[in-house]
Amino acid sequence: MATKSAGEDVLQRLQTLAEHFRTGSSSQSLPSPPPTPAAVQFTNRAAVLICLFLGDYGEIRVILTKRASTLSSHSGEVALPGGKRDPSDVDDVATALREAEEEIGLAPALVEVVSVLEPFVNKKGMTVVPVLGLLSSKKAFNPTPNTAEVDAIFDVPLEMFLKLPQDEKRRAVEKEWMGYNYLLHFFDYEYKNEKYVIWALTAGILIKAASIVFQRLPAFLEQQPRFWNASANGSKTSDSQQ
Repeated sequence: MATKSAGEDVLQRLQTLAEHFRTGSSSQSLPSPPPTPAAVQFTNRAAVLICLFLGDYGEIRVILTKRASTLSSHSGEVALPGGKRDPSDVDDVATALREAEEEIGLAPALVEVVSVLEPFVNKKGMTVVPVLGLLSSKKAFNPTPNTAEVDAIFDVPLEMFLKLPQDEKRRAVEKEWMGYNYLLHFFDYEYKNEKYVIWALTAGILIKAASIVFQRLPAFLEQQPRFWNASANGSKTSDSQQ
């Protein structure tokens, strides 16, 4: 009998959680974020999809995009599939799934939602809600970038956002905001001869997601910006924050 990889064990646990999420059972589900006030549900709010799947070597991987170089904001940066909430979206899950389909051609039917994680606040004061999901069929997913929004689609091992690499593929830059020092983390990754840098809020979300999925803290000092915490700052930040 073949021994299961650590990634397969994690995937099995997440699949169980996804079933509980689907059926509405909370006994084994991940912690849910606090309810969102009605006044801010449709304004200054976005959702991103953390879509995981089992890689060829038994590792848990996450789908990422490189934003189109023609976009007016964050052009050429690495991001999770996602975007602003639309009035037609019934909730944050609907936003994340709709945006993922629009950006990378990922059909909502191929995603098993595991949980909705605690929201972050980006440097422009927008609340960003991470939705954790599983790709139900890797073969059925044909990555199709919307060229108006996405230059590339790639994937990375999720566990890299917890490890302390020996080859300088992770680095951190110290910043200061209102007397508080924090760290911005940068993760370098090469995929099919293309080099990508995952940093700032996207890196912060993935560190948090990896900590939840693998049930352990990162091997390095995280020290994230306080203004990323929606409950701590009332979802208000300045445009100068990074």
